[in-house]
Amino acid sequence: MLVSQILKSKGSEGVVTVQPGLTVAQAAEVLSQKKIGALVISKDGKTLHGIVSERDVVREIGRRGPDCLKDSIDSIMTAKVVTCARDDQTDAVLQKMTDGRFRHIPVVDGALLVGLISIGDVVKARLSELAMEKEALEGMIKGF
Repeated sequence: MLVSQILKSKGSEGVVTVQPGLTVAQAAEVLSQKKIGALVISKDGKTLHGIVSERDVVREIGRRGPDCLKDSIDSIMTAKVVTCARDDQTDAVLQKMTDGRFRHIPVVDGALLVGLISIGDVVKARLSELAMEKEALEGMIKGF
């Protein structure tokens, strides 16, 4: 299965992006309000500047305490972001996410941000694919 198929199934809601310079507290508020696990940091909503996840926020609070909430998200975001493309195979993307121990990966077309998928999106797509394969095999065995 391709990443583009996952993006199609997610709909056209777009990626939640925020400007650099937002405080960690403001980022946590957006994560909570939108009920999402990661924010893409982008100056223009189209190019990738970084990514910050709920784990990044919690990890920083655990390390430095609540004073970090006043700091800029630029100080805790991942600047060297691992990305994927629409024509990447989901198995390869899942491997990248597993190896890197992260749950969200931006989808880019060249330098432009076109989507964001989570490990949950990939697992859901893979389970759907396995269910279809199972049905096809059962049909072949039963002669349907």
